[in-house]
Amino acid sequence: MTWNEYLWFAIPSIICWLLAGILAFKTKKHLIVDVLTILGIVIFGAFIVGLWIGQERPPLRTMGETRLWYSFFLALIGYITYKHWKYNWILGFSSLVAIVFVIINIVKPEIHSTNLMPALQSYWFVPHVTVYILSYSMLGAATIASIVQLVKLNKNKADEQLYNFMDNIVYVGFGFLMLGLLMGALWAKEAWGHYWSWDPKETWAFITCAAYLIYIHMRLQNKHPKFTLWMLPVAFIMLMITWIGVNYLPAAQSSIHVYS
Repeated sequence: MTWNEYLWFAIPSIICWLLAGILAFKTKKHLIVDVLTILGIVIFGAFIVGLWIGQERPPLRTMGETRLWYSFFLALIGYITYKHWKYNWILGFSSLVAIVFVIINIVKPEIHSTNLMPALQSYWFVPHVTVYILSYSMLGAATIASIVQLVKLNKNKADEQLYNFMDNIVYVGFGFLMLGLLMGALWAKEAWGHYWSWDPKETWAFITCAAYLIYIHMRLQNKHPKFTLWMLPVAFIMLMITWIGVNYLPAAQSSIHVYS
């Protein structure tokens, strides 16, 4: 399978996720929402598997390929959290953002060679990138939760259950983020002979991790609730800079993390 078949999987997934997100607010028939969400995840996952087989390598190299995984994981995590915490908005948010990234890949699929450069031909490749994208999906869900909580806080209606949701998903997402960082360091040692080089990608990754640590520290202190909640959107912006924005910096063109 190649990117030429992408539309045949992307459009059905978009329809399923869009209907599921809308129906989560409109109907009490949760079975319909469950079926549509799972069907969209299965269809989109089938394309990822097919692309993996067709390219004879994991589809994790290009920005377009990582967007595939981000859409898949965000839809999956959104559904799991929706089922566990019963927040309709989290399913709607995750579905919407997943659809946005699916559409971006329709407009700009970023088709590249099936070959991997030597540095990427490592057993660290798949777990390192996959764990990172999984953490991005979780931390994205935590970000929208923080915005909802800020609105509630301004109305003096802060939701303790929502705090618990944010804390749990940030802890897990941050754990995956640090696991990805550790895997990257071990991979760098194997590929280039050193664990850390402070290139732009690594520097922003460190800044991002520090931002989430500030949130965790402030939550444990249980002080300055508004400042603490604002840390999640700020940290997520840094996360997006690390993932996407840093690639456009002039200094990043000579980075070991740019594979062109």
